[in-house]
Amino acid sequence: MRNVLLVGWLLLPVGAWAYHEGPGQDRRALDEADAVMVAAHQAADEGDWAKAVIKYEAALASLPKDPDAYDVRVAQRLQIELNKARMLNSKLPDAREDLETLVEQMQGDEKSDPVLLADAREALARSQFYSTWLMRLEGLPREQWEPEIEASRQNYRLLAEQTTDAAKKATHQADVEAAVKLARLEIEDLQGLPLPSE
Repeated sequence: MRNVLLVGWLLLPVGAWAYHEGPGQDRRALDEADAVMVAAHQAADEGDWAKAVIKYEAALASLPKDPDAYDVRVAQRLQIELNKARMLNSKLPDAREDLETLVEQMQGDEKSDPVLLADAREALARSQFYSTWLMRLEGLPREQWEPEIEASRQNYRLLAEQTTDAAKKATHQADVEAAVKLARLEIEDLQGLPLPSE
């Protein structure tokens, strides 16, 4: 019995080293990502969108390389928040492209969190709406901006149909109406309106 305890005691440092080099590294990476996430959320709360974008990107980069080491919803939430911050930091094209990819990925995964998917879809619809507004102000032809506003309208409509929250339903229905109105506005009327914001 004494020999078993002695061998166990001598193997303890080997086990600790193995944990440190394996799962311990993932835990350390998660701790680092968490600290950066807190800083990113704080920057977003303060309206410092450039800093928020940098911090969200750093948080995504610091997640463990092994996707099984953390919940995929963490990365998806970070991507959504990153792209919301990008929209407010004058990086609308990047945000729109990333959100479209994220929504497609989440739709293809039947285990996706429906709340996160709805949030990503709402951010995508908003980015499509803003993109249409800018495309129209730039004087692009209807053939170029119409698919964008139609996609925004359809996303808002889907969100309105899927939600059970009456307040969110009303908000999404108002967003549908805003998308229809944007498509029908004459360019002279559009130029007289202030740019939309959050």
